[in-house]
Amino acid sequence: MITDTMDGDQLYKNQTRHSQLFMEKASTVMPGGVTANIKYFQPNPIVMQKANGAYLYDVDGNEYIDYLLSYGALMLGHGNKTIKEAIFEQMNNDGTLLFGTPHRHEIEMAHRIQSLYPSMKKLRYTNSGTEATLLALRLAKAYTQKDGLAKFEGHYHGGYDEVLVSVNPSLNQAGPKEEPYSVLESKGMASSHTQKTVILPFNDLENCEKILRKKQKDIGALIIEPLQGGFIRAEQPFIEGLRKLTKELGIVFIFDEVKTGFRVALGGAQELYGIEPDLTALGKVIGGGFPVGIVGGLDDIMDLSAPRQSADVFDPSQSQKSDAADVLFHSGTYNGHPTILAAGLATMDVLTKESSNVFELTNELKEQLTHLFKTKSIAMKAVGEGSIFNIVLTNKKKILDYRELQSSDLYMRRKIDLRLMTEGIYTKPLNRYSLSTAHTEKEVEKTIAAFERVLDGL
Repeated sequence: MITDTMDGDQLYKNQTRHSQLFMEKASTVMPGGVTANIKYFQPNPIVMQKANGAYLYDVDGNEYIDYLLSYGALMLGHGNKTIKEAIFEQMNNDGTLLFGTPHRHEIEMAHRIQSLYPSMKKLRYTNSGTEATLLALRLAKAYTQKDGLAKFEGHYHGGYDEVLVSVNPSLNQAGPKEEPYSVLESKGMASSHTQKTVILPFNDLENCEKILRKKQKDIGALIIEPLQGGFIRAEQPFIEGLRKLTKELGIVFIFDEVKTGFRVALGGAQELYGIEPDLTALGKVIGGGFPVGIVGGLDDIMDLSAPRQSADVFDPSQSQKSDAADVLFHSGTYNGHPTILAAGLATMDVLTKESSNVFELTNELKEQLTHLFKTKSIAMKAVGEGSIFNIVLTNKKKILDYRELQSSDLYMRRKIDLRLMTEGIYTKPLNRYSLSTAHTEKEVEKTIAAFERVLDGL
């Protein structure tokens, strides 16, 4: 039994006083003091002043080893030299930050992505991972001419209404495990999404099949995080079964690899599993620290977005010849932004050479943490693949889904996370750990020492 010997929240507050003052001022101009709900946590977020490599520095002068890495986006760490050089080279050579027209970086990036993700026969750029999943769903529905969607309980695909369903439902609202309820996750959402968005149980092929067969006439797309939250792995027979079943039922199978792309393997989860989805959504890592998204997949599906196929919203002369029902619209002023693609290409250059080192270091950290918790007689599993994992306080042999994660000791995990911040280890409480090419053995040693001090103090 772990007992608390000191007030961890108070210790945290003492070390982040300037962050508290900052948040009080920020709350006068931004709701809750933040521009995204994900940036908030109690008792108060830490406000950062600067960053370098594997480190963050807050407004109180505290130094942290960064394991959040902007929710996994910064696989080369902060301020990577290669990325900065690529950005300045693009600006100097091209003479602009933005063409607003087709340009050479678009096709160069496409070829590089396709070399690692062969399932992406053709692709489109977006401005975020959220936009990528949104476009993927639109393509899937247009292709199948079915407007229903299936997703998994506990999986996150963006903050828009269609998919903001049963991401983090309370277990007393979630319904039976075999056939979960669709639970809306925000105010302001239409109740119709509980009917249009079907929720499936993760890693349960038998019950997924029952639900999908029952509703196959309505469901045009099945979207999945191949590793839930980036770290709970789909079992191989489960993902293979879904691939076979979706083909049979005429449902477009979408891999949301915004978190897992490049992080669980250079070729993402589809390389890990040896499976090609119909559509893939990428984001985070491939932007090198800039906002980006990419959607790619089968020719027949992707070609639906080609403007030459039909009318276009912004072409009045073409719209006279056909109506809006003929259009699959996708646009965005910043899609394929040259500076961002230059950063992405530089990121791939580095990862091609160094990703294996990141994977090895992550595995070493996981092994050392597992050993440390064992010596302290605290039940823990380090769950994840490649350069991303999470710490789950549980006695269970495997964590297979959202509900098993919810049954772990989240209260104690949060206490440990807050204490770790006072020891200079940063990730948002309860969040996953991501490593970068900037992390070294030195950071691993510091991290293990900090964990030991925290666990000894509980």
